[in-house]
Amino acid sequence: MKYYLVAGEASGDLHGANLMKALKERDPHADFRFFGGDLMQAEAGILVKHYADMAFMGFLEVVLNLRTIFKNLDICKQDISAWQPDVLILIDFPGFNLKIADFAKKNNIPVNYYISPKVWAWNQKRVLKIKRIVDHLFCILPFEVDFYKKWGMAVDYVGNPLLDAIDAFTPNASFINNNNLSADKKIIALLPGSRKQEINYLLPDMIAIAERFPEYQFVIAGAPSFHKDFYSQFLGDKNIPVVFNATYDLLNNAHAAIVASGTAVLETALFNVPEVLVYKGNPISVGIARAVIKIKYIGLVNLIMDAPILKELIQQDCNPEAIVQELDNILNNKTYREAMLNNYDKLDERMGTPGASAKTADLIIKYALKK
Repeated sequence: MKYYLVAGEASGDLHGANLMKALKERDPHADFRFFGGDLMQAEAGILVKHYADMAFMGFLEVVLNLRTIFKNLDICKQDISAWQPDVLILIDFPGFNLKIADFAKKNNIPVNYYISPKVWAWNQKRVLKIKRIVDHLFCILPFEVDFYKKWGMAVDYVGNPLLDAIDAFTPNASFINNNNLSADKKIIALLPGSRKQEINYLLPDMIAIAERFPEYQFVIAGAPSFHKDFYSQFLGDKNIPVVFNATYDLLNNAHAAIVASGTAVLETALFNVPEVLVYKGNPISVGIARAVIKIKYIGLVNLIMDAPILKELIQQDCNPEAIVQELDNILNNKTYREAMLNNYDKLDERMGTPGASAKTADLIIKYALKK
């Protein structure tokens, strides 16, 4: 069958690649075309547009880049029409993908949505639109099933694909030597995000605190869509290494981490690394978000556990002094650190076992064969 996938950011590229691998195992004639990234391209098929040209963070940033967004939408629609896939698979990225779903539905192309839009966070009436334009919705967070049920929508809960990615990870025993890191100093991992805007806002504060913890070595997880030169502009004369395509190895060796709110927060917790959750964006965008988003937490760990497992340093609370204080607690307050790790154990239980990619692939093929 012909599968067209649309992923608009780094996490979608990861989950899309694992789903493609599972589809290939079940469908030896699988043919792929997609919007995505390097991981998906490494699996198979034709990359039409890289997510590095698509991801804009925040309400204001979206408005300022509307011309680019509409151009990308047109390219995607035209390419789908020309290729006529048997199956369309949309991965997260709702601002873009719900428009593609609407287009596909009107053109009789089956719509599979993998990783539900976070409609439970704001404007919940969007569920009515999703019911109309999405044929099959695959959810990865346990509480989403009950949420959609309240709106009269049946969904498939497949588990969380991060468990698949982590389960497939093979540690690199030479990671420390290959990256010229010290074997004598514990690592503080810095994960400032994969988008230019969030890196611009967060990385300077992360770097600023390094000198306050001279007994540790700080290491930056570089986003695959950027080069080392991009990070050099923030570092100046500070000797903080940047590692690329090795985030899981970095987390596997880390003693603690400072992490931009997003998928990486959950990944860090699943690697059992105590962390500081940070988020900062354009003040106008954040102000709008606070006005419309109706959830208690922004961090995935806190949302899944419905409790403040991690302290959330957001906007004005995200500053070097606050980060230093929280990191100091994680590093030097044994009770505080152990409480976070105990909560990670409870998170592991709630997350379940790997298999999301395989379950989703099975369902996509089953539904496609029924049409």
